[in-house]
Amino acid sequence: MKYIQREAYLRKLINRMDNGEVKIITGPRRCGKSWLLSRIFKDYLLEQGIDESQIIIISFDIDDEEEHGDLTDGKTLKDYLYSRIKDDERNYYVILDEIQEVDGFEKIVNGLNAKDNVDVYITGSNSHFLSNDIRTIFRGRGDEVRVYPLSFKEFCTERTEPVSELWKEYYTYGGMPGLLRQRTPEQKVSYLQRLWQKTYLDDVIDRNKIRNREALSSLTDALCSSVGSLTNPNRISNVLRNVQATKIDPDTISKYMDCLKDAFLFEEARRYNIKGNKYFENIKKYYAIDVGLRNAKLNFRQQEPTHIMENVIYNELRIRGYLVDVGVVESREMRNGKSELIHYEIDFIASNGMEKYYIQSAYALDNELKKQQELNALQRIDDSFRKIVIIGNDIAEYTDTKGIRFMGLYQFLMSGLDKEI
Repeated sequence: MKYIQREAYLRKLINRMDNGEVKIITGPRRCGKSWLLSRIFKDYLLEQGIDESQIIIISFDIDDEEEHGDLTDGKTLKDYLYSRIKDDERNYYVILDEIQEVDGFEKIVNGLNAKDNVDVYITGSNSHFLSNDIRTIFRGRGDEVRVYPLSFKEFCTERTEPVSELWKEYYTYGGMPGLLRQRTPEQKVSYLQRLWQKTYLDDVIDRNKIRNREALSSLTDALCSSVGSLTNPNRISNVLRNVQATKIDPDTISKYMDCLKDAFLFEEARRYNIKGNKYFENIKKYYAIDVGLRNAKLNFRQQEPTHIMENVIYNELRIRGYLVDVGVVESREMRNGKSELIHYEIDFIASNGMEKYYIQSAYALDNELKKQQELNALQRIDDSFRKIVIIGNDIAEYTDTKGIRFMGLYQFLMSGLDKEI
């Protein structure tokens, strides 16, 4: 199988080594967390001269009971780990994969982390794993690294096809690492649909004791259909009732949406009033963690390039460590002889502390009217942060007279918002 190094995540792990904190590796099931730790990071440790006996890896979603006993039992796990940590003069690297399967794991991990010669890495596929109680037990010493499916740049590793052809494959099937073992389109489709039915939905249902599988599946379809659209539980309830003849009350929808977010299958982007410096609390946008999974849930019926491009840009920004909101610029203007408050939409506000970008996703700028529609919101922002339009076409980057940058989608996905990224 092709070995994709996932250098950005490896660099994050290296930067956190021996920092006294529990490294918490999160992300959806099958996104590559286990491979990152048990293969890529382990290989790095071995290259640094760490003896293999100092690297302890346990995967709790693999049945290994015959060799070590039931390690999902807290006492058995603790006894086994401490039997492996024998020498106080040597450093040990403990990797516990899908640790949420162990009852009472928090105290075990905290005890390991208290030892000066033990560096702890744990993974989990559900954000309950990061509850306030767990953070309290870790005493603020939990350092999260979020892992996503393959980015487009990672997907293109060692591929020789034209980038336009690779993009068609990526926006259809996405970046789940397991697709690298699937050779035909039929195999890829089957793999993604099995993930939904036998991994994600089953996990969400079992973990949250959901009784109505059909309702959860219908909600998931609705979220997949509306990626990049403003919505809330009331709107989704109305859509399900009117389009699918499925009755789910808004409170239940809100609960199910939280379950899907907890499983890292969707992320929400809050709507922010740029001039008013406040959030709109009652409506948000939702994006699928992977566009291939999104397409598979809809049986590949709705592959709208504009929405898929927007979803990919959102995911890329999150992979690069940005916090992402969707923006609104309010402007009072005269319309039909009346003063009206007009809302202009900004697709993304991406920030990481010191940097902030206002970004519009434009699949195509076919004419001057379309171009002006995309620029209307950006031109009404009066601060000095950078403003960018990402275009689906493969264009040469340029900056207009008002300081707004235009760049192609491939350029953004392969290099970033700035050349140094």
